[in-house]
Amino acid sequence: MQNQEHLLQEIEGIDDYWGPTFRAIYDQDDDSRKFIDTLDNRIKQYDKEIERMCNFYYQGFIDSIRELQQVENQASKLKKQVVQLNSNVQTIVAEVTNAGEELVKARQVENNIQMAINSLSLCLPALSSYSKLQKQMADKRYYPALKTLEQLEQLYLPQVSHYKFFRQMIEKIPKLRENIKESSMSDLNCFLETIRKFSSKVGEAAMKHSVEQQNFDFGLTKLKKKKDSPEDNSDDEDSLSAQDLIDFSPVYRCLHICTVLSSRDTFDAYYRQQRREQALLTLHPPNNMHESIASYCYYLQCIVGFFVVEDHVLNTGNGLLTRPYLEDLWKMASDKVVSIMRTNTAYCTDANLLLRIKDLIMVFCITLRSYGYPVKNYMELLHEIQEHYNEILMQKWVQVFRDILYRETFCHLEVDNQDQYDNVVRTFPYQDDQLESSAFPRKFPFSSMVPSVYDQVKQFIFACLKFSNDLNFSEGEVDEMVQKSTKLLLSRTFSGCLSSAFHQPRLGLLQVIQIIVDTGYLEKSSKSIQQFVSEATGSTGGTVGDDAGITLGVARSDAEHHMYDKMKLKLNEFLDLEDYDWMLVEPTGQASSFVTDLINFLRVVFNALRNLTEEVSVHVCQVAFEHISKSILNLLLSDDIKQLSMGALNQLNLDVIQCELFAASEPVGKTDEPDFSQYFAPLRQLLDLLLSWDWSTYFHDYGQETSKYSHVKPTTAIIVLEKLKEADKKSVFSVLKKSERDKKKLLETVLKQLKQLAITVQQ
Repeated sequence: MQNQEHLLQEIEGIDDYWGPTFRAIYDQDDDSRKFIDTLDNRIKQYDKEIERMCNFYYQGFIDSIRELQQVENQASKLKKQVVQLNSNVQTIVAEVTNAGEELVKARQVENNIQMAINSLSLCLPALSSYSKLQKQMADKRYYPALKTLEQLEQLYLPQVSHYKFFRQMIEKIPKLRENIKESSMSDLNCFLETIRKFSSKVGEAAMKHSVEQQNFDFGLTKLKKKKDSPEDNSDDEDSLSAQDLIDFSPVYRCLHICTVLSSRDTFDAYYRQQRREQALLTLHPPNNMHESIASYCYYLQCIVGFFVVEDHVLNTGNGLLTRPYLEDLWKMASDKVVSIMRTNTAYCTDANLLLRIKDLIMVFCITLRSYGYPVKNYMELLHEIQEHYNEILMQKWVQVFRDILYRETFCHLEVDNQDQYDNVVRTFPYQDDQLESSAFPRKFPFSSMVPSVYDQVKQFIFACLKFSNDLNFSEGEVDEMVQKSTKLLLSRTFSGCLSSAFHQPRLGLLQVIQIIVDTGYLEKSSKSIQQFVSEATGSTGGTVGDDAGITLGVARSDAEHHMYDKMKLKLNEFLDLEDYDWMLVEPTGQASSFVTDLINFLRVVFNALRNLTEEVSVHVCQVAFEHISKSILNLLLSDDIKQLSMGALNQLNLDVIQCELFAASEPVGKTDEPDFSQYFAPLRQLLDLLLSWDWSTYFHDYGQETSKYSHVKPTTAIIVLEKLKEADKKSVFSVLKKSERDKKKLLETVLKQLKQLAITVQQ
């Protein structure tokens, strides 16, 4: 019990650490239950004491509670009063605080205003200058902007060096200078781009004014504007000079700015480089420029506009351009333009277009020469274009001559009345008193081709002279040009057309003869052509007529060769009509019909030859008779003829006699040729030898110049004798006659001797 009491006292005495006590209780296995009972009793004892004590103090507690309730009401009232008072105090204090804060702020604002006024008074000049600078740059007044920037940097910014914006402005000043430079260069680039697009209009105005000042009329109506309405202001534009059409202020501004910024050399180099590149672009011709005058006009106007602008900059640019630089640029451009114009005009095939190009180049030269640019090489270009122009004219006259020759029948020109006669002699210089006194209708010895060609030669000369107008060529140069062109027209163009006409199937031998006659009359008119050229050019010299006669002689010679060919072809047509019976027993006693027709044809032809020169007439006769003789001989020797009778030889002899008689009858009149029958000598000697059977003389005199049968070759005689031999084989009764047998032996003997002689000749 004592131990349990002791443990209870420990529990009651210790408030926070009961571990050892509980351990001691539970270590004693028998007393733990007893301890719990003792603990319960102790608790109950305390409960009773508490209850007794509560009962003792309960009335006092009730009274205290009642007093506390009364105090609570009073405290609540007091609290409300205190809260109200606190609210009033807070409101009053807040108002006082706000008023104090406002007063403090007002004092601060007042101080700040005063400080701001002082600061703004100090900064205002710098800021005003900076604002002014920005406005000037916005208005593109770059040169005044540079002045303002200099004033800002040197005068106003040092006064505000302690402000932050001072450093910002100081840092921006180089950029502002660069911006001013770049902006001015940008305006310059815009100016350069605009002036490139505007060059053609400047060039047009400059060319118009030059023409007006020179008081020349080149027929370039395209350079003049047409008014579409009464309100058109083209007159105002026309009254302005080329320089008035352009605002050069961007160039001057940029020039001044770069001078102030000490970059004048850079600016000069940049401007010259840009303009040189623009010059190269301007010199590039439009596509297919050779096809229209508008393209040539635009191209040359652009070039004139470019160099008019450069000339103005040279005179007003304060050394921006120099005369040597501009001369070098002009030389480069001029060489290029001449090359391009030479190339493009070479493609041109329209003579009228070349005339307009010539006028355009003349205006181009006059304009640039008035600005001091040399244009000598353009005069040389005009000479070349003139040669090309003449070539085009000759190409055009090729068709003209072809049309004349195509329509021409090449018959004698016949007129029915005096008006027609006068018209012919007015066109072609021909005078014949006998013809003029004869009755109508009258026949000229030439065809209508002669006056037509002569008139076209005059028209060609007029066309050549059109190009020389206003070129300031000397009379000698113009005369030389016309002489050369007329010579080429006659020698190359007309002769070529004439040669082409000979190949037309419709032309017969008589027409070719008439062409030769016509050519002779055109040759005789060469002096008249020379006189006409001299009168047209105002020159007294010239050799067109002499050269023209020679060159037409070449054409006539060509015609003569065609005449010989056609003569042979026509003769062949008659010879092809032969119908010999080569086994004929007895001749008919008269010439064959084809020979009679052939001789009649030759009479007509030779009569026409009387209008030609004796040399040509004689040569035609020689060609005709020689061809007939060779053709008959070749016919006799032809492989197609296997057999030949003496009767056929006698008939052939009659035909040859008729030809010889006609050849000896002076078919073209009296000539230096003694006898045309000599061209039948090879055939005549062969026939005489065969018909007379004079072989002894043939063999005895063979090889001698005086031989009676000098033209008969052994091989020729062998061919004919073989055919006679073949014909004898067909005769059944020939073997019955002794004379025929002797003749046959003689024939074989002659053949044997001829073959031996032929072998000897070949060796």
